[in-house]
Amino acid sequence: MSGNRRKAFFVSAVLVGGSLLVTACQGAEAAGGGSGAAGAAAAPSAAASAPAPAAPAPAAAGKAVPVAGGTGKGSGADAGKGGRGPVGQVCGAGDLSWSTRSESQAGGYILISAKAKPGITCVLPAALPTVAFGSDGTQAGPAEQAVGKQITLSGSTTAYAGLNPKSTSANGGREFDFVIVAVGDDDPAPVSLKVGAIVVDKPVVTNWHTSAKDAVPLG
Repeated sequence: MSGNRRKAFFVSAVLVGGSLLVTACQGAEAAGGGSGAAGAAAAPSAAASAPAPAAPAPAAAGKAVPVAGGTGKGSGADAGKGGRGPVGQVCGAGDLSWSTRSESQAGGYILISAKAKPGITCVLPAALPTVAFGSDGTQAGPAEQAVGKQITLSGSTTAYAGLNPKSTSANGGREFDFVIVAVGDDDPAPVSLKVGAIVVDKPVVTNWHTSAKDAVPLG
């Protein structure tokens, strides 16, 4: 990911994980705090005549993308216009219901599950989920060589990704009890998921899959 995107993601990660305890092998660290912007005083009345600032560009999680056979429905999705095919909204972490569980296959890994919240239809892009640990920039790399396929989530359809927190055979690593997950690098609102105590050293994660058995991080 680019420097700016990486910085933006981990700023969000610090805010999401601010209330959770992170225990390192060499000491405990707390995830970062919040912002005091909400308590700022109102601007003087003379500023009311000044031109309003331009609205920020929408986050990537709200972009509409062409979807083969898509419904065009969902949280903020637009229907196709001008003769274009149906479009669907890219999922954001906040559009999804999340769960994790520990698996023993392949030496042990964390299975991450995601499905759309009621009334939402959205698309998981053909890319790795963004999985990070703590506030220092530790992020999972790819566990697969090929890029996966995009997945449209709606109703009971579930997507799975397999996270191997320790891909090395060396002793040691850092210990965490939660992971921070986002749908891609530009997701503005990553979520924090409890995983129990895990040792992290060069973590890797699979692409999204519609079958849990395909989300085993091998090798």
